[in-house]
Amino acid sequence: MSLSSKHECREIITKAICGKGRKFSTVTHTVTPSNNPTSILGAWIINHQYEAVVASDGIEVIGTYDLNIWYSYDKNSQTDVAKETVSYVERVPLSYLDPKHRASTVEVSAEATQEPSCVEASVSSNGKSVILRVEREYSVELIAETKVMVKVCKHKHGEYEDKEFDFVGEEYGEYEDLDFDELEDDEL
Repeated sequence: MSLSSKHECREIITKAICGKGRKFSTVTHTVTPSNNPTSILGAWIINHQYEAVVASDGIEVIGTYDLNIWYSYDKNSQTDVAKETVSYVERVPLSYLDPKHRASTVEVSAEATQEPSCVEASVSSNGKSVILRVEREYSVELIAETKVMVKVCKHKHGEYEDKEFDFVGEEYGEYEDLDFDELEDDEL
């Protein structure tokens, strides 16, 4: 097959980000400690672990975390810590999805852009449990093989090796000492 026309293109298969999504959520947990709480002295979330899995209509983040609630009881005369492990499934819809990705090559990933954190803790109205309001946010990506079109140039790469190219503009000097190893992905 010869490439005779001026603008030849080819399809190549490459691995690329074919879908993205983000979701912020607020959830409520109710923990019943061994003693009836009088007041809440502190609430923390620790040991957060999660993984991403493919779902039919997006990506699911499946995880666990531990709730630790420091509270007083017996009319604020004693304290204790209530601990509870919470399991969750958070469905994150994809705001972008390349319909031409190869489904058999899909890999998914999730990043907690806001780790689960307790933003409010209060004693329930019946005085027997603690109500926690937790905020969390995830960003997800679907990576798969997909086809992209590339232009095929007639010129060999070697024809440009002995040529020098001048960049016009004052900004060029700013990039001479740029160290690409120190840049984060968002800055590139």
